[in-house]
Formats: sequence, structure tokens, C-alpha cells
Amino acid sequence: MDIARLPLVLASASPRRLDLLARLGITPARVIATDIDETPLKAEQPRALAARLSLAKAEAALPLAEGALILAADTVVGVGRRILPKGETEADARQCLALLSGRRHCVTTGVVLALPDGRRIKRLVETNVTFQRLTQAQVEDYIASGEWQGKAGAYAIQGRAEAFTRFISGSHSNVVGLPLFEAAQMLRGIGWLKP
Repeated sequence: MDIARLPLVLASASPRRLDLLARLGITPARVIATDIDETPLKAEQPRALAARLSLAKAEAALPLAEGALILAADTVVGVGRRILPKGETEADARQCLALLSGRRHCVTTGVVLALPDGRRIKRLVETNVTFQRLTQAQVEDYIASGEWQGKAGAYAIQGRAEAFTRFISGSHSNVVGLPLFEAAQMLRGIGWLKP
């Protein structure tokens, strides 16, 4: 099997992950939006959820992309052991912003490469982020922007929420949704991406 010639399939509907891959000069041959249940299991912690969902996305894409190299990722925002939801409603966004205000949180992304020969290469990448204490006006403005919709932890660090970020330790692209250094290392490691 010539790994370098395999088409790359992104198992994610996230336009942010497509944009991030473009920074590496990568355009996937195909994008497959996997439909998996992302509900955390009872007592599941953020790291375990990110690892489980990224693998589940890769496995769900396999039957739809035979003979391809599949890249899957899932990003989870956690405050301590608590998993923050994706921003689906304004109530979700308010709850997340209240928990994030003035506190440090951890953003974990699970990344999986699924090869046609059955191998699964997995990484977990964590970034610590600290938000300033948010005023009510900041929360209301951010809610009104709609930027939180569909985002893990109900914020987008690549957007207006970057102005809330007092401190970040680790990969910025990880917080956006795909840790580029680690993804590139994984692809180089199997010989798909040139060293």
C-alpha cells in the first residue's frame, strides 16, 4: 500500500477544520459529516470523551470511504471534570460563559488517523485557556453576536472570544478545533505528508 497516494478524507462537518488543514496546504479529497451520538457517558471526563468521539467519527466514516486515509477530530471544553456543551441555545451559551468567566479551562482535542490496513493512530492534545472575568455587557454582546452557536464551550477563540483570553498555554489551533502541529506530525509519521 502506497500511503502517500491515499486520498485523505476529513470525517468532520466543521468548516474550521477545513480552514485549518488549508493552512498546511491540504485539501481533503472528500469531507464526510459523521452522524454520531456525542452525549457524554455517565461520569465520563473531557479527555475520555474527546478520545472516544474522535475514534467514533473515524470508524463511522470508514464504510463511506474505503481505501482512503481518514482524519477525524473532536474538541471538548472542560472546566475541571465538567464537560461544557456545544452552544446550541442561548441558555447553553450563558451557562458556559458563566463557568468560563475569570477561570482557567482545558480544551482537549482527540485526533485519529484511520488507515485502510486497520491501523488507528491517536493523539490527545490539551490547551489551557484562561478567560478574564466577563461583565454582563460582554456576555450580552457575545450572545447577540451568535458566534457561540455550535461551538464547543459556546465560544470561538478565533473570533470575538479571543478578546476575553487572558492566557493560553498550548496550541491555539487546538482550541479552534485541530492541533496543526500534531496533525502534521501524524501525517508525516505515516509518510503521507512530506517531511
